[in-house]
Amino acid sequence: MINLFVLQNGRLSQEQVEDRNELLQYSNPIWIDVVDPEEEELLWIKEAFGVLLPELDDLGDLEASARYFEADDGHLHIRTDFLLDEEETSRNVRVAFVMTKQVLFSIHDEDLPVFRLVRLRARLRPGSVSNAKDVLLDLYSTDAEYSADALEEVYENLEQAGKRVLQDDITDHDAEEVLETIAKEEDTNGRIRRNVMDTRRALSFLMRSKLLSDEQQEEARQILRDIDSLENHTAFLFDKINFLMDATVGFINLNQSKIIKIFSVVSVALMPPTLLASVWGMNFRYMPELEQTWGYPVAIISMVISAMIPLGYFRHKGWLSSR
Repeated sequence: MINLFVLQNGRLSQEQVEDRNELLQYSNPIWIDVVDPEEEELLWIKEAFGVLLPELDDLGDLEASARYFEADDGHLHIRTDFLLDEEETSRNVRVAFVMTKQVLFSIHDEDLPVFRLVRLRARLRPGSVSNAKDVLLDLYSTDAEYSADALEEVYENLEQAGKRVLQDDITDHDAEEVLETIAKEEDTNGRIRRNVMDTRRALSFLMRSKLLSDEQQEEARQILRDIDSLENHTAFLFDKINFLMDATVGFINLNQSKIIKIFSVVSVALMPPTLLASVWGMNFRYMPELEQTWGYPVAIISMVISAMIPLGYFRHKGWLSSR
């Protein structure tokens, strides 16, 4: 799918291109966004603009050091990861940018919330973009905002998990759910950190390339300052995640210790009755249980009393309490 954007009265106007002839009708677009394209659509772009876009399968093949470069034809090539934060899971989606003097080309395998938000803002706010470099900076700025929103959601989820961990009684089932939440949010936090780090590198490359105007340079520096604050917040969330993980594992160990304590108390309490039963069960010439009328009742009462003595001592010490 090819989405073509032209500037009309200071606003981005979107047109969806269905065939080659429609693409040739527009001579001055500033942004062409290609989502999960077919090979034929890539050929249309090559014929119309003389730009060879990379295949989707090749987006992840470049080394990290080769993700920002200027080709022999003067076109600027950038590979950047954008965050896709979904309800079930979060992941980073690789986007390839090719910038000519007048047009920004972007190619990715699925539509992203950041791109949708930029399109919406450009339609509603006249004058927000004026050329292809403005579009690219707006994408990076919106990506930083999207990452900040995702961090807020991570913090809220961790706060709810913390309340469950610090409640009076936490069961093993509750602890299992909390650990699952913590693991999910840790993964999301790590992806956000990777995403903002990748955005930082892309902005640094643009600033070093000296292609930005003074106003665009200042905007890029402002985005970098926002990214600095996000990185500090991700570090704080990593510490919070580690604390909740240690606390949850500690409560699990306490629950297991309570179970082991029950078996320990029972085994110690049964030791005296077991000893009495062993003695009375030996092959004496005269067995008290058989020779005496009250042999069995006396034996049973003696074993019960011998079991109650250690239980009373444990209760006095407070070892039978569940806390």
